[in-house]
Amino acid sequence: MPVEFLGIAATNNGSEATPRSGAAFDKEYTLRLARAHEDHGWDRVLFAYGSGSPDPAPAAAYVASRVDRLQILLAHRPNVSYPTFAAKTFATLDQISEGRLTVHFITGGDDREQGREGDTLTKDERYARTREYIRIVKKIWTTHEPFDHEGEHYRFHDFVSDVFPVQQPRPGVSFGGSSPAAYAAGGAEADIYCLWGEPLVKTAEQIEAVKAAARAAGRADTPRIQVAFRPIIAPTEELAWEKAHRTVGAIKERRARGEAVSKRRDAHARPQNTGSQRLIAIAEAGERYDRALWTPTAAATGGAGNSNALVGTPETVAQALLDYYDLGVDILSARGYDLLDDAIDFGRYVIPLVREEVAKRDAERAARGAQALAAVNG
Repeated sequence: MPVEFLGIAATNNGSEATPRSGAAFDKEYTLRLARAHEDHGWDRVLFAYGSGSPDPAPAAAYVASRVDRLQILLAHRPNVSYPTFAAKTFATLDQISEGRLTVHFITGGDDREQGREGDTLTKDERYARTREYIRIVKKIWTTHEPFDHEGEHYRFHDFVSDVFPVQQPRPGVSFGGSSPAAYAAGGAEADIYCLWGEPLVKTAEQIEAVKAAARAAGRADTPRIQVAFRPIIAPTEELAWEKAHRTVGAIKERRARGEAVSKRRDAHARPQNTGSQRLIAIAEAGERYDRALWTPTAAATGGAGNSNALVGTPETVAQALLDYYDLGVDILSARGYDLLDDAIDFGRYVIPLVREEVAKRDAERAARGAQALAAVNG
């Protein structure tokens, strides 16, 4: 199966390890970073969402109109707009990008962060709302006659959109989470299910949970699986590990000054979302797993989002990513701590190695399939 690479469409040059040098929305840097991804073999970039961050939708429209091939993954929280409005926004962005949009729906795992924009629902209520929201958006994208909706969270009458996506029948839907409620919602509605990087055995367990949820929802297919990492690469193993320890040192220094942890939650609070709790538990159980997975980056941020690293030479990191590919992961998400330079280096030195090996494996698999078919027919 084909493999895809997802990078980050940051709107400034800040990271957990380094403070930003300009405004929250640095237009020139945003475009420069996107073009670096397009020029170095990446397939798509994520425009993330935060309560106080620049609005990702217009930032995505700005980039989409200025790049040629790069696909857009737009993060969206259902609490911030009505689904009728959101569906039109997404359709318009798919038109601007000429059919390169996927929407990543975020339920929200932190009550404090959700409350910043007036969301007072419980976590279970948020998941129910997200499922209803996604279904409405899908229907708006594909329905050309006015319709009514009477649901638990949304009610409207006689609505029909006058703008439709380029993609037919609709753009892709992306979803993430590590709780049973997340598996149930994403297994039912998502085209792509997103996980944070964990040890191989735990990732395999999560993939099976997603597949089981899809079957329970009556689906004949299952979502594609995406897994996210923070690669730290260098020409030699020794240099890569020196770089890794420098990176963690910088994260800890910024966190000690109250700078490095996302403003979405208290720097010292135990995270509420299951994904972050899992990352902390994995870090507490050990620093190194499998070929190259390293957890101190997650520990240093308190499990804040995508934070487990893959450390080593490009060859080592590529082989580690292929281990996940062999589990059934075909979208690999990566972002470094120096966003621009790391995107370029990863694109130059890691992506080609993974693509080459995937092509070999796919060719071998096809040959075995042809041989088996010939044996049956022979």
